[in-house]
Amino acid sequence: MISILTPAFNESANLRALYERLTAAMSADAIEWEWLIVDDHSRDDTFAVIQQLAMVDPRVRGLRLARNSGSHIAIMCALHHVSGDAAALLAADLQDPPEFLARMIERWRAGAQIVWAVRRNRPGDSGHKGFAAIYYWVMRELVGMKEIPANGADFFLVDRVVIDAFRQSRERNTSVFALITWFGFRQDQVEYDKHPRVRGQSGWTLARKIKLVIDSVTSFSDFPLRWCLYGGLSLATVAVLIAIGALFLLPSLGAGLLLLVALTLGLSGLQLAALAIVGQYVYRALDEARGRPTYVVEAVAGRLVPVQTAVD
Repeated sequence: MISILTPAFNESANLRALYERLTAAMSADAIEWEWLIVDDHSRDDTFAVIQQLAMVDPRVRGLRLARNSGSHIAIMCALHHVSGDAAALLAADLQDPPEFLARMIERWRAGAQIVWAVRRNRPGDSGHKGFAAIYYWVMRELVGMKEIPANGADFFLVDRVVIDAFRQSRERNTSVFALITWFGFRQDQVEYDKHPRVRGQSGWTLARKIKLVIDSVTSFSDFPLRWCLYGGLSLATVAVLIAIGALFLLPSLGAGLLLLVALTLGLSGLQLAALAIVGQYVYRALDEARGRPTYVVEAVAGRLVPVQTAVD
């Protein structure tokens, strides 16, 4: 059985259309499936739509989070509750075609344990494209995750063994996609064309993009800390050279004072930046040590499942 998981935030206008397309696609290929929708504490009637779908189709069930936590937390919640032999992520905005699942299932049956749907093109805001290009370059070239798709993937299918490995992770501040990539296993890619959003607006804000970058980098690499060290040593060397030059080459005391002020401000800025980077690592260690639940489920729709409020 294939578990299809969908995080949803203010997607009431799309869920019924997605259900119809998903049902048609799964029926055409005679695939046994279930659909788990995690409502990320939407402000509209998303959960009411989920309840209605669950009443008419027992394969549909839903969870509503007690607070808005972001799509990655919603995906974590779904992976903790799916029961299929494999699980596929499917966006609620109809940008990822459910008809494409059959090709991914073929790759899974052929032996792949992680199947990435890699975007050939991405319609929409150029700002999203620019962010994606920078993010995946950072993850591949700086963090060192060469396995992550170069053009990005919002759409994946993972085997039960990967789901079980994911459930063993206790990390809160991380990227689901980066964590799945880090596990290893047998990974494969298939290309698809991402469709434009028809209804609603994306909840993918700039603040959440920045948090994703910070979480992804700090969870899988220490290169910002190393850069602080290299930058500090480099600036210290430059400071010594400038001081020597100031003693022998500067014609006036006024110019020397200006140079000293500029150097002091530059070093102070570097120190603050370094402290901020170290502070991000320290804060994440504190956040993990608190032991608060990663998410809290407020309501369940459809067939009851063991509700987990945190990673076991």
